[in-house]
Amino acid sequence: MDPHVTEWLNLAIRWAHMITGIAWIGASFYFNWLENHLDRRTPREGLAGDLWAIHGGGIYHLEKYKLAPPQMPEQLHWFKWEAYTTFLTGFVLLAVVYYLNAELYLVAPGSGISAGSAIAIGIGSLIAGWFIYDFLCDSGLGKKPTYLALLLFILLAAAAFALSQVFSGRAAFIHIGAIIGTIMVGNVFRIIMPAQRALVAAINSGQEPDPGLPAKGLLRSRHNNYFTLPVLFIMISNHFPSTYGNENSWLILAVLAVLSVLVRHYFNIRHNSQKFAWAIPAAAAGMIALAFISAPKPAAMTQTNRANTPENFQAIQQIISDRCTVCHSASPTNSAFASAPGGVIMDTPEQMQQLATRIHAQSVATQAMPLGNITGMTLEERERIGHWIASGASIN
Repeated sequence: MDPHVTEWLNLAIRWAHMITGIAWIGASFYFNWLENHLDRRTPREGLAGDLWAIHGGGIYHLEKYKLAPPQMPEQLHWFKWEAYTTFLTGFVLLAVVYYLNAELYLVAPGSGISAGSAIAIGIGSLIAGWFIYDFLCDSGLGKKPTYLALLLFILLAAAAFALSQVFSGRAAFIHIGAIIGTIMVGNVFRIIMPAQRALVAAINSGQEPDPGLPAKGLLRSRHNNYFTLPVLFIMISNHFPSTYGNENSWLILAVLAVLSVLVRHYFNIRHNSQKFAWAIPAAAAGMIALAFISAPKPAAMTQTNRANTPENFQAIQQIISDRCTVCHSASPTNSAFASAPGGVIMDTPEQMQQLATRIHAQSVATQAMPLGNITGMTLEERERIGHWIASGASIN
């Protein structure tokens, strides 16, 4: 496919994914906030509670029924298409970015796996993730939410580790996000919406609604609420190579997920208690600890005299030109790109010097670049670039 077409297709789908994702997560956050702030002290008969709010110059009065009103209103607003559209655009984006250029973005360098096999693993992980999750929720663990949450975390961490062995760091992170997103939309499509339809149908037919179905839907809705912050991090993770490019990237992702869930839990319960107020400083401390733990270690020099010998810039320039500018050039020679990815151009010595910090982060510290190591950058070349940057990145 023409790289210019691919770029604009990527933009259009990513934009749609972001817009619908904001709508879905925003609705989730709002209704969770609404549930937590209902006044339940003296509710009117048949109500679980109510709430007064002011926004945008207007005053609103919202009421929640214990189960349902005696008669359904003519207009009832459903919240489902935000979830469905977010999933559909996300899957298409996954295919456009990672599956159409599997050798470049998906397959881990040196893994020996074919593009077709990698794509099959990626799609299979989404399907397996939903069925395993759904089975566990419907098992006896569904009545023990703490144990269920712990097992789900272990399984997702194990999936992150397994995928990091065959996928690039970025692709492994994105697929964990896609597994979680599939679980979330599966909850909406298979559990929450059927429960709501059954509730409405029972009321319209004059039957007593089954309280078990809404309770099951509420459990899955709570899961979706706690999944949101880890998914949001994964959506932006490709900007941070020190996370996905680390040799223990799966562990960093697991810790970040725990910190995200802690923060989400605090905001879920802070209206009733401040006993989890420690979660915010703990999450901040955890982020600082991860920053130190993920800091790149000084590379051992392959030549004993290199540590005391300045690198010749002409040699460094040749390495960068051979290994990096096939993509990061005003006129990329890599057929996958019509323009330099991220607008990063390394055609001139001055541009290389200006980008020295980013070159170090991507090619030396994390070795996330070149993508899929398609140009075959060697460890010695990475060390030489690192030494050049550590010595001041001189271009003289």
